[in-house]
Amino acid sequence: MTGGMTARKLIHEGATLFTRKGLTFAHGTDNAEDEAAALVLHTLGIGYDQPDSVLDQPLSDAQCASVRSLLEVRANTRKPAAYLINEAWFAGLPFYVDERVLVPRSPIAELVEAGFYPWTDPQRVTRVLDLCTGSGCIAIAAALAFPEAVIDAADISSDALAVARINIQRHGVEQQVNPVASDVFSGLAGQVYDVIVSNPPYVPVEEMEHLAAEFLHEPELGLAAGIDGMDIVVRILREAKQYLTDNGILVVEVGHYRDILSDLFPEVPFMWLDFEYGGEGVFLLDAGQLDACQESFNQAARKRLELRTAAGEA
Repeated sequence: MTGGMTARKLIHEGATLFTRKGLTFAHGTDNAEDEAAALVLHTLGIGYDQPDSVLDQPLSDAQCASVRSLLEVRANTRKPAAYLINEAWFAGLPFYVDERVLVPRSPIAELVEAGFYPWTDPQRVTRVLDLCTGSGCIAIAAALAFPEAVIDAADISSDALAVARINIQRHGVEQQVNPVASDVFSGLAGQVYDVIVSNPPYVPVEEMEHLAAEFLHEPELGLAAGIDGMDIVVRILREAKQYLTDNGILVVEVGHYRDILSDLFPEVPFMWLDFEYGGEGVFLLDAGQLDACQESFNQAARKRLELRTAAGEA
């Protein structure tokens, strides 16, 4: 045994290392201690539901070496812990993740767990669309929240859909969740939904250059979205109405870029949602509001296309 070394001490050791290295924590944890704990507990096979006393049991030399090796990889590569252990949690559920998808971290989890109540009646939700599904976490959590509903999990990335399929099988929801290859709504013609929910790309291109190194391990396709970050969001706003039921709702995350969207559409009555466990920049619009603002969305989409054409991007 290694002179009294324990999981608790290794967590402290890892947190000290991460702080000294100036790491960024934004992929499921928000501090060095929790990030170190995730790596230490995973390596030692300690579940979060085990008694706290397990953290104080002595470890072997081999166990300590394995843990320290992983902590060093995190510190030196700046790769998020979720990629190192191929696991992230969302809505209380574990998901397989790798560098083909973003690490799940959306506050939308709270809304899914609540069945999007009170903005919709959970008992009447029969179809849900998770647009830009990535790992499939929102779609799968929705399947468990709405056990009688059909869920479409759409993404433009074949790599992301491959990861989503892993998670669909892992959670046994193959009969409920359908992975769909789709560039926004292009692969969903004729479909209508009670709820459309999306955590799309929304980072302005110029800001991509200034992101912390941890974010650069994530697929750029899942982050960058034009000069102001709103390219995909504007497409969603323009097209969503025709894919919603009359009483349907649209829920979209834009993070701390909400002011950009509000400035772009000052006349649109975005409902910005609050979250008990933190998070921001998620708006809700119902089908009627989308219909009333349709011309604004159309104008914005046309203007963006003209600008892209003039710049030789389209």
